Amino acid sequence: MLDLDDEAESPFLRGQKRVPVRRGALPRRTASRVKLALQLIAVVTVGALVWTALEHYATQSWRFRLDSSDNVTIAGTNNVSRSQVLDVMASDIDRNIFFVPLEQRKRQLEQIPWVQSASLMRLLPNRLKVVIAERTPVAFVEINSRIQLIDANGVIMEIPTNQSTRYSFPVIVGMSDSEPLSTRVARMRIYSQLVKELDSSGAHYSADLSDLDLSDPDDVKATVTDPHGAVLVHLGSSNFLEHFKVYVAHVQEWRAQFHHLESVNLRYDHQVIVNPDSAAAEATQTAVNTKPSAAVEAAAPSTGQKQTPGKTKKHK
Repeated sequence: MLDLDDEAESPFLRGQKRVPVRRGALPRRTASRVKLALQLIAVVTVGALVWTALEHYATQSWRFRLDSSDNVTIAGTNNVSRSQVLDVMASDIDRNIFFVPLEQRKRQLEQIPWVQSASLMRLLPNRLKVVIAERTPVAFVEINSRIQLIDANGVIMEIPTNQSTRYSFPVIVGMSDSEPLSTRVARMRIYSQLVKELDSSGAHYSADLSDLDLSDPDDVKATVTDPHGAVLVHLGSSNFLEHFKVYVAHVQEWRAQFHHLESVNLRYDHQVIVNPDSAAAEATQTAVNTKPSAAVEAAAPSTGQKQTPGKTKKHK
């Protein structure tokens, strides 16, 4: 009898058959990155499609059309009329608000003399808001025999016809609308310094000025009015308050001494020249010292102007 179990056993061990493992085309880490990138691309694509659809709707839909001027809200205006603003915005009526060139309209609005700055914003679905910051006038100015307003930057403005604010300023004379803005800016700096100095002591002397001639920066001329008449006062180019106080302190005395007080030159230290602009003073000018110690300084100052020695008076 044969033992089959013995025949099955063998002194040599056979290797077991290997089962093949199926692997992906990409490593696991790379596959994860590719999957994430595809997800991002999908999100971006969907977002772009949504944005394109919204843009098309916003630019083509009638809901975003500026139907009439009633859809334009204007704020901050007092001296600028609504019609002036709407004249700038007229071409945008019946236009999609997203096609309104806001920066261009801002520049156009700021060409209106009374407008210092302007800002525009879209209010969905179909409105525009315009916010105006107006200029602040600081003086009247006479241009071509017309009285207008001027601000500290030399910009000239018409007096509003429906003016609700009453202004009390001196009138600046000697300016022309043909002058470059830089010239007016320089003169308005002198004006601002003059007013600042005259009002610095709390006396508000600037309220006594009727008109100002700033055409000569070395000789600012102010017409001062009071119940006794008007006097042209030469204030020079600096120390305006000091010079004006000399005028205030002695004007009544000069009126008593001189038959008719027309003008006073206060440009020179310790010396006052009365009526230098009158025809009668062309031949002889009367020099009046404001300090007893300055009596010897009554001679003509070294300004290149020929002066005739006059009678010297002391003021105590």
